[in-house]
Amino acid sequence: MWTNVRWKPPFALLLAILWSVSVTGQKDTLSFWDTPGSLHKGRFQTAAVTGLVVYTGAVIGLNELWYKETDRTSFHLFNDMKEWQQMDKAGHMFTTYFESDWTYHVALWTGMNRKSSIWTGALVAVGLQTTLEILDGFSSDWGFSMYDMAFNLAGAGLWAGQQAGWNEQRIRMKVSSTHRTYPQDPIMGQPSGTTTLMERTDDLFGENLLQSFLKDYNAQTIWMSVNLYSFMKEESRFPKWLNLAVGYSGENMFGGFENKWEVDGNTFQTSDEDYPRYRQFIISPDIDLTKINVRSRPLKMLLGMLNIFKFPAPALVINGRGGVEWDWLYY
Repeated sequence: MWTNVRWKPPFALLLAILWSVSVTGQKDTLSFWDTPGSLHKGRFQTAAVTGLVVYTGAVIGLNELWYKETDRTSFHLFNDMKEWQQMDKAGHMFTTYFESDWTYHVALWTGMNRKSSIWTGALVAVGLQTTLEILDGFSSDWGFSMYDMAFNLAGAGLWAGQQAGWNEQRIRMKVSSTHRTYPQDPIMGQPSGTTTLMERTDDLFGENLLQSFLKDYNAQTIWMSVNLYSFMKEESRFPKWLNLAVGYSGENMFGGFENKWEVDGNTFQTSDEDYPRYRQFIISPDIDLTKINVRSRPLKMLLGMLNIFKFPAPALVINGRGGVEWDWLYY
């Protein structure tokens, strides 16, 4: 998700496609929502073919919409650890985490056993991210990032470790975002020209809500949402759905490494006094949608997919400049 990371359409989006696909290959009365007791040939073939089609289409689409605009080079590495206050690294970890989770449930749907489904979820997610990193490695604007790969592995590892050890996700990675409106005050360029932060952010992050959600690091927060009940005794009356989330975000980022950019030969830069770049840590209650007791299996699946988003709630915000503030509705 993410400006320098780019949004990767997850393999697990095939869940939405599988909804409308009738499964064939075995003569039984298994409903769409039932989990087979063993590997179901028809479901496995449907999932594999659909996944391959989605994956191929995503790679072709990204190449046409993104990589085609950049020059190709020989394969090279790129050190981007200091970009975007590490928000893109948090985005990598989050993306691989939820791709692992969604793919795991697709694997279970095909009848794979639990262990095989865990391996499938983690390896498919890492494989998806690695494909994009390799494409980056041949692009003149970026390069293969070892740090991106480390956070990709961390996201899959966080998910797989919990699923293997606890058979549940007690610590979930989530995301929240809001659409930002930036100032239109003129910024003087060198040697000439003027621009505004709105023009800069429209070009950098996009102009509509969806583009902002996917690309604007200033608007995003990546969360670790902990289900408190899962660490308590079973007889506890603590609400099973209530989580405590710790978030990470950055502010005033109008470039990868610094707030300095060029347009038509003119250099523009914001002052550190007016727009200091800093990090924020946020503490807020959250809701684990998978812990809500619902009978409808379609609704249960929908809640599971929506559980990648942090629920808007009051929050304590601690910023990297020593400030602490209370936000009655942080999202």
